[in-house]
Amino acid sequence: MGKKYVVMDGNTAAAHVAYAFTEVAAIYPITPSSPMAEKVDEWSAKGRKNLFGSTVDVIQMQSEAGAAGTCHGSL
Repeated sequence: MGKKYVVMDGNTAAAHVAYAFTEVAAIYPITPSSPMAEKVDEWSAKGRKNLFGSTVDVIQMQSEAGAAGTCHGSL
């Protein structure tokens, strides 16, 4: 069997990799990065597992500072 390729835009590709390697995602959807947050939120709601076998906890914040603080706190 050959390799399987998937065509996607950059936001979806970035979300795919980030989702696979994280346990907590603090999102602040803002254009043009909103599609990344929407994908991560959708996958988490559907129970998609990351590489560690866990569903990513998604926390939507009201500001960029809040999202950064949440990421820092989750470490």
